[in-house]
Amino acid sequence: MSGRRPLILGLGGTIRAGSSTEKALMCALRRAEALGAETRLLGGEFLGSLPIFDPRPSAPSEAQLTLAEAIRAADGVIVASPGYHGSISGVIKNALDTLELTSKDPQPYLTAKPVGTIITAAGAQAGGTTLMALRAIIHALRGWPTPFGAALNAGGDLFDEIGACKDDKDAWQLDTVAEQVVEFAQMKARR
Repeated sequence: MSGRRPLILGLGGTIRAGSSTEKALMCALRRAEALGAETRLLGGEFLGSLPIFDPRPSAPSEAQLTLAEAIRAADGVIVASPGYHGSISGVIKNALDTLELTSKDPQPYLTAKPVGTIITAAGAQAGGTTLMALRAIIHALRGWPTPFGAALNAGGDLFDEIGACKDDKDAWQLDTVAEQVVEFAQMKARR
């Protein structure tokens, strides 16, 4: 990566256009760009096009190949999920399951990549359990969850008309996730 900007992949949202989860992810990606990173978003529309992962041998779909290639190219990842019934959403789990396509790579799954986590949930309990579940999955996929994970209470309107956080604490959380992913991606590149 020396001589180039780190590529941070944002993966997340819901299939509902304009979801608070995708807006939160976009805020974090803007902060990563401000820190000098290149970013790419695979948001809700993309997640909605991703077929349910089937582990039986078959030809992957175009969307599945897009996801696998985006993960391979990324120096860091930020995953954003809503908290549904105390855990991550089905579309996020499906995307993470699809990373099985990288299982035979020299560095499979999320190996050695810093991975930031963002959760939006209606309440602290759902936010906490969802954050723990996502971090456990990232560990299982050999990624490095950043020390800080954002958990936003989506019980109200979190963003203004231009997509910025209304609450300074929420903005700080999203900035911190982005800062840690970029910092760790840069540190890894210097090794």
